[in-house]
Amino acid sequence: MKNKIIEEDIRNICNDLKSYHSRFEGQTFLVTGGAGFLGKYLVLTLDYLNKNILNRPCKVIILDNYITGLKDSLEADDNIKFIEHDVTKPFNTDQKIDYLLHAAGIASPVFYRKYKIETIDVGTLGTKNMLELAKEKNVKSFMLFSSSEIYGDPHPDFIPTPETYRGNVSSTGSRSGYDESKRLGEAMSIAYYEAYKVPVKIIRPFNVYGPGMRFDDYRVVPNFVTAALNGHKIPIHGEGNHTRTFCYVTDAITGIYQVLFSEHNGDVFNLGNDEQEVMIESLALIIAELFDNKVQVHKVISSLDAYGKADPNRRAPDLTKIRNMVNYNPKVDLRDGLRRFVEWAKDQNYKNLTVTK
Repeated sequence: MKNKIIEEDIRNICNDLKSYHSRFEGQTFLVTGGAGFLGKYLVLTLDYLNKNILNRPCKVIILDNYITGLKDSLEADDNIKFIEHDVTKPFNTDQKIDYLLHAAGIASPVFYRKYKIETIDVGTLGTKNMLELAKEKNVKSFMLFSSSEIYGDPHPDFIPTPETYRGNVSSTGSRSGYDESKRLGEAMSIAYYEAYKVPVKIIRPFNVYGPGMRFDDYRVVPNFVTAALNGHKIPIHGEGNHTRTFCYVTDAITGIYQVLFSEHNGDVFNLGNDEQEVMIESLALIIAELFDNKVQVHKVISSLDAYGKADPNRRAPDLTKIRNMVNYNPKVDLRDGLRRFVEWAKDQNYKNLTVTK
């Protein structure tokens, strides 16, 4: 996981969280899904704080079953403990837990179609088990990682989409296992807040990307970059006119900790970047430019296109709430974030890989 770009990212996150450093001192954090994309950044942030900033290091417990998480990311030490555990089973520990971040989940379309039942289980049974643990340990804050997918395909009148939008979702469609498990996870979290006063916060990330993403999970940024690195045409499935906003990982991690340490219990927050809503075709062209236009963009038809028809036409967050309530302020623009991702990818084993065509 060590890499110049990632090390810079972690320093930037910790600098942006400067006013929160004292909140980390001597605390114990449990992170589920700690071997995943966001989970790794959460843990690397804690590790950097321990080694460079905090007078009293925090303790970190990482749970992951490695269905989609990778084991090559971090090294355990006196303050960081890795436990291979499936959160759909109860977890017990004698250690205190101050903050519980439930980031476990199967977020990639390729993987949540392959692991349909597991996707539902981690979003429901896994969430219930972690809420029970949070209740037992009387945590200071519990964070559920939900998703912008819970909105489905928003009506144009609700773009950008606020947290109050109730969604346009199919409970039986190709994305339903993921979408509905997140919706039930949210309902369960609010129920635990209301019944047991578990200090729950819910975040709904919108298209977070950055170094550490898997090349083989069909998410659009790594898929496009993998094609370009291998000298292939960048494959656009469908017409490429769907639009998205993209949030670089440093902004997302900063926002996550801002919400975690807030007093806004029983509340939900969109998390993303509202700077630029871009068509998928335009995204491909920006990536081609980062390769000096030495790669071409083309539209293809594949077995994934039937799935792609369920893609929302537009997805863009209304960030008014998180900006006003925790002073969240995403800083990394799309082109700079993509440049950083490409620079990182060139240092990885992205070459000679099969591209989703």
